[in-house]
Amino acid sequence: MAHSHSHSSAPDYGPPRRGLAAVLTIVVLAIAAGAVAAMVVLWPDSDDVPKGANPYSGEGVSTLTATVTSVEPFDCNSGGEGPDNTREVLGSCAQVGVDVKGEDDATFVLDATRYTAGIEDGDKVKLLRFALEGQPTSYEFIDFQRGFPLTALAVIFAVLVIAIARWRGLFALVGIAVTLFALTKFMLPAFLAGESPIVVAVVGSTAIMIAVLYLAHGVSIRTTSALFGTLFGIAMTAGMGVLATGWTHLTGVGSEDDQMLIATAPDLNLSGIVAAAMVIAGLGVLNDVTVTQASAVWELRALQPMARGASIFASAMRIGRDHIASSVYTLVFAYAGSAMTVLLLITAYQRGLAEMATTEQLGQEIVRTLVGAIGLVLAVPVTTVIAVWLAPKAEVEPEPVGVHPG
Repeated sequence: MAHSHSHSSAPDYGPPRRGLAAVLTIVVLAIAAGAVAAMVVLWPDSDDVPKGANPYSGEGVSTLTATVTSVEPFDCNSGGEGPDNTREVLGSCAQVGVDVKGEDDATFVLDATRYTAGIEDGDKVKLLRFALEGQPTSYEFIDFQRGFPLTALAVIFAVLVIAIARWRGLFALVGIAVTLFALTKFMLPAFLAGESPIVVAVVGSTAIMIAVLYLAHGVSIRTTSALFGTLFGIAMTAGMGVLATGWTHLTGVGSEDDQMLIATAPDLNLSGIVAAAMVIAGLGVLNDVTVTQASAVWELRALQPMARGASIFASAMRIGRDHIASSVYTLVFAYAGSAMTVLLLITAYQRGLAEMATTEQLGQEIVRTLVGAIGLVLAVPVTTVIAVWLAPKAEVEPEPVGVHPG
């Protein structure tokens, strides 16, 4: 017998649990109201958000699009060591001709690194145009145009998600939109404005998870149990992140980009950003395991309505342990893929991984992975306990299939 608060495919046994649904609704609404209120308090005024100068703006400087019409390589003596003992790519540079939209044809020089990476006739590129008074107009390569392929991939992804997952897929896409809105309009500006990064991360992540979970998985007691487990994981990751960042002396300054950022936003707490990133980076996998654990408990309860809670917990944890193992691998593989260039450079320099692991740049990612994994591991048993407690329980033994009284 289904109750009014459940959209789950797993049936409920016993009478409708309207009382429990009402209590959980009040609790979730209170958490949501607290998160929204905190967002309102932390939401930065636009004047408080530092704004750096656009490197592609200035008097006589503009950006434009063009199509490559010719590529002529030439020897530019590239190779050996450059300034500050940096290695230069050995190879030719190229004189590139382009058809500039709305203007005459133009040319620019492409350095050996860019030319070696590959450029061909017909490629769509972005250029920087310098038209300074008293000087001839010149052009500089910025990047390739990627708007169409990125849009096409996004459309293909959305169509497949909706076609296969249907309404759940559509609501999941809405959840992605909510996440992007919270990140770009609240969390990132609040970081730049000097608000406490870990507080902003916890508040923003809480609001995101409430919206995403109920949009993607429906309003039900099962989803609420996953939400509670997710919120626990967020809290544990935040706490561990703060402790680990201080313990390992991570300053957040690991590259030239970090130095430019702190120069642009002097109130920014980069060390706090490192801890906040641990919370945000772990949301996807954390959400995955908590939803899976809640669903596992519901399905196990549907199959064994009279089983004791301890038995359901033990069965669900066997599933959870497998999920923990695969999720930990996911975190490691995700980092290895995103940091492939750094790892290749370490290998090329013949420096030991143990030595490089203690550097700021690699240390941040290692701590982020470990802290995220700790929060993930702890969230699994907690979510399972909550789900076992909230899952429906049969009050009478159901009749065996095919057996009729009399």
